[in-house]
Amino acid sequence: MLKIKFGTDGWRAIIAQEYTTQNVARVTEAVCVWLKKSKLNPTIVIGYDCRFGGELFTHTAIKVFCTNGVKVITSKGFVSTPMISFGVLQYHADQGVVITASHNPPSYNGYKLKGAHGGPTPPHQIAEVEELIPDHEVEIKGDLAIFEQQGLLQYVDFENDYVEYIYTKFDIAALNNSPFKMAYDAMFGAGQSVIRRLFPKAVLLHCEINPSFQNTAPEPLHKNLLELSKTIQQTPELKFGLANDGDADRIALYDEDGKYVDSHHIILLLIHYLFKYKNLTGKVVIAASTTLRVNKLCELYGLPCEVTPIGFKYISEIMMHEDVLVGGEESGGISVKGHIPERDGIYDGLVIYEFMLATGKSLKELCQEMYALVGEFYYERADLHLLEEDKQRVIALCSAGVTSFGEFAVVDTNTIDGFKFELPNNCWTMIRASGTEPLLRIYAEGNTKEEVDQILLSVRTSLGV
Repeated sequence: MLKIKFGTDGWRAIIAQEYTTQNVARVTEAVCVWLKKSKLNPTIVIGYDCRFGGELFTHTAIKVFCTNGVKVITSKGFVSTPMISFGVLQYHADQGVVITASHNPPSYNGYKLKGAHGGPTPPHQIAEVEELIPDHEVEIKGDLAIFEQQGLLQYVDFENDYVEYIYTKFDIAALNNSPFKMAYDAMFGAGQSVIRRLFPKAVLLHCEINPSFQNTAPEPLHKNLLELSKTIQQTPELKFGLANDGDADRIALYDEDGKYVDSHHIILLLIHYLFKYKNLTGKVVIAASTTLRVNKLCELYGLPCEVTPIGFKYISEIMMHEDVLVGGEESGGISVKGHIPERDGIYDGLVIYEFMLATGKSLKELCQEMYALVGEFYYERADLHLLEEDKQRVIALCSAGVTSFGEFAVVDTNTIDGFKFELPNNCWTMIRASGTEPLLRIYAEGNTKEEVDQILLSVRTSLGV
């Protein structure tokens, strides 16, 4: 039987190859055994996003849960990952499951675990579940209607619960009357219905079901959002662009010029708004691939800053036990104080939208305000599809120690996750194998776009990739 391993954020695999109903059943069986070790009558919350086979795989998991006597709370139709995490808290469940592969290409689906605290299940608990995955087939049996009659299956409306909650956190009427008109790109993902309900006047892109995602991975990178950028450029009244990934836990923004605003900038803007304007405090927790400007802003504001390995589960675990103002990672997953300890691309977008309305400043102006504190910077990431032997060769080179990449001397090296090389003048590069896809990622930050391009070129030349 396939040895199933969870990556940076859940188990992900190609549909009809490793990702089958039988393997979903095996993972679910392990979750049942794990839950029943500590809970007498455990309850699970489960949902799926807009990916191919989501309902089938969810029904498979529900049958295994109910057969094992685990009560299931679910919703009819697709939901976002943050809705499930919120639902775990709302219904006092012991665990949450999301059938999603997040931002991965359309051929993938996945299985995310959410803890009772309303965020990613901590790494040590995921390891415990992995150890319990059976090495034999699991029988998939039962009828959902009968499980419902038996009280083992309950249907609720996660989307409605989430929307009602959002209305308690933001002045949606005021945001709808904002002078900064919004364009929203759902990337054919699970955020589409919520934004349509909250902002009926917004310009909506890719807000329909299309499990092929037009053959583009639903990852909110600029190269995947060119239509949103162009729409803003060609429509003068549009002043704010929001995009989410397939399960709506990641975020990207666009300013009034149609310029991409990445997660590094968003994390800095959130810290700036919550501390400077809303007088909130707390620790800032960031993944290793995040801009060094966050450390600079935290030092300026007297806020403690902690760096974790990549994977929001590490950030969420700290949020369980400590007072955290902002927790975020380069990939667009961010959580803020006052919300659940979970990435939420819609919620984060609304905080920035509120920031614009409160100050009367555009996103471009707010970025300039932030640059006045930490300096202007540019960032890029190259995702390389390499043979495994080439990937291992690069990792070995980095492990042996690097003193320079061409003209860029290495000032310091951080190996908390991958290899982050600090370069002169607030520049850095990072080399890391993806935890969710067969990729080698090279990250770079510099003071100009030309400098970033040169860093990437120097790194690739030095490593022979």
